Amino acid sequence: MRVIGIDPGLRNLGWGVIDTDGVRISHVANGTCHSTGTELAARLLSLHVQLTEIVTRYAPDTAGVEQTFVNKDGAGTLKLGQARGIAMLVPAQAGLSIGEYAPNKIKKTVVGVGHADKTQVAHMVKMQLPGVVITGPDAADALAIALCHAFHARAGNTLSAALARAGA
Repeated sequence: MRVIGIDPGLRNLGWGVIDTDGVRISHVANGTCHSTGTELAARLLSLHVQLTEIVTRYAPDTAGVEQTFVNKDGAGTLKLGQARGIAMLVPAQAGLSIGEYAPNKIKKTVVGVGHADKTQVAHMVKMQLPGVVITGPDAADALAIALCHAFHARAGNTLSAALARAGA
């Protein structure tokens, strides 16, 4: 299964692609989409075009996206939500199923601690994907989202298979 993880951001939208085969996980690619333009619509369009090209190039089977959290700045939260809309729209347009994960769930899954900092997340991503060259902090977060989605998708499939065998 090929998984793309997406870390939404209006200026920098991180992405990371991994392959999973049972319990084996391997890195495929990672990077950051940088929005261009000064107007909000132009920036969103730029992110859409770049992310569409990435989804087309790497052909993932499923996607994981970080949920937006509410911060002190309502206008900033709204803009982040609009970037998150692009992060949800592009995989949906490609027909992918999308898992949404809270930041603490991602950190808990990858690091083991729900309030880990960015350096801890990047370190654990490198531990789980030996030899990976991470292109930046947003890409590291996106790879963590992909790892989280792969883990929870695998766990969900295991549960579904067990329930099917039990006749439930």
